[in-house]
Amino acid sequence: MFRPSTRHNLPSSSSNPALEVKLNKRQSGVGSGGPSSRWPYRLNFYDHPPTLDITLEEFETFAIARLRVLSHIETLSHRSLPYSQIASGITTYTKTHLPLASNTARNVNLDEERRGDEIGHWVLRLAFCRSPDLRSRFVRSETALFKNRFETDDIHERAAFLRSLEFDWQIVDESEKSIYATELRSCMNWGTKDDQFKAESWFKVPWYTVPDLVGGRRVFIRAGMAYVPQSLPISLVLQAFASRLEKALELTAKNLPRLDEDERLGPVIDHLASSFLSGLGASDYQPVEGNGSSSVVTAEMVDDVARKHFPPCMKNLYDRLKRDHHLKHFGRLQLGLFLKGLGLPLDEAVVFWRRMYGATMSDDKFNKEYKYNIRHSYGQEGKRANYPPKSCQQILTSNQPGTQDSHGCPFRHFSPENLTSFLLTSYPQLDRSGPEMREILDSVKSAHYHVACTRVFEITHSIKKGEGLGNAESVSHPNKWADRSRELEKEVLDGIKKKEDGDDMIMD
Repeated sequence: MFRPSTRHNLPSSSSNPALEVKLNKRQSGVGSGGPSSRWPYRLNFYDHPPTLDITLEEFETFAIARLRVLSHIETLSHRSLPYSQIASGITTYTKTHLPLASNTARNVNLDEERRGDEIGHWVLRLAFCRSPDLRSRFVRSETALFKNRFETDDIHERAAFLRSLEFDWQIVDESEKSIYATELRSCMNWGTKDDQFKAESWFKVPWYTVPDLVGGRRVFIRAGMAYVPQSLPISLVLQAFASRLEKALELTAKNLPRLDEDERLGPVIDHLASSFLSGLGASDYQPVEGNGSSSVVTAEMVDDVARKHFPPCMKNLYDRLKRDHHLKHFGRLQLGLFLKGLGLPLDEAVVFWRRMYGATMSDDKFNKEYKYNIRHSYGQEGKRANYPPKSCQQILTSNQPGTQDSHGCPFRHFSPENLTSFLLTSYPQLDRSGPEMREILDSVKSAHYHVACTRVFEITHSIKKGEGLGNAESVSHPNKWADRSRELEKEVLDGIKKKEDGDDMIMD
């Protein structure tokens, strides 16, 4: 398999030159417009481990990119959406986070894209082979990703890929085809289209390998064999892909303790697994520029912004702060970094926190015990690190709240009764006995907290189910909720202003 190494210490030679792969501009085919020599197809069964030298940075970067996509796929699968909407969401998301072009694409480094795709897949195998639950979830998500790529692939490239697999499928000869012509044509609902029927080829496979085609009555079954037309190979391919991947993961799990792994890889692999279990791909928050969502927020504005744009976790913290005029350390940290990401400058943050503590605290005590921590979180004290706002993954998995704490995620850390009361109080659009509330609580019961949070966002912002934060994206960061909420408000206000300007022109 590949050997992680540092960028400045890549080996220049190998004891076995035949196994060594060196990529440079001349070899990678940049701008050549032709297929990759190492990866001739966009589709990949990942049957053979790559023999590559990679850097530690690539080891983690490629795995995280793939993790984001698989987490997004799993989220979509739990949101009860039509398949067309799920497929569209996967296609849009992969174009941004894990692009993989066909051989016909121009001005694309095919080697680089396919190299990163393969490395990411094999790194995640190491992370997700450790338990039956992780393996099954990984197989489901990987199969869904492969299906999306199969359906969107170039038709000629896809046919060539299928030929390269050399599956042991029994081909139905013409004599057998003529014997069961009536049944075969009936299954496909082709009626009297003789030309189409004559041009079609058929395979025979065990019926249990194509359960979706059997359930949809799209194949003829006789003596335990399903007759599958060549135009419908995807079910066979997906079954083969999932079966091979399951066996490979089990084999990896058995051999993992004997692998001579670099000690630097353990924390990375553990982090990837925990990220997937929380349902979220790790990502740092970056404020959205140029749309008004990242404009400066003053201490005076926080209350109005909280009422309209705070996600449940931050709304809970802000309400507790207003009520008690105090938050414990992790609560202050979670809310403070969120406000920082929202656009609250340091001087305004000092004003905000001093005002929220009110008369319960003297100026001297505030300056001695709290002002330093505020400045520290903005990188103005201590080691002067620029701390980012906490993501949903960090809130879900680190610094679990105790009985007296108020930080954390309401969907995970509240009891069902307290969560229901909190949601009804905070978001009047929800109804205790409504189907939306039942849907949210069902997602929480299944530990899909980000799905529940995304559904609350859709309901409270009058957004079509499945749209999420846009393009079917789920909530993965409190600041992304707030940014998107402010964007939607700005779009409404801009529409009203445009309409008023139009009415004024008509009156003139």
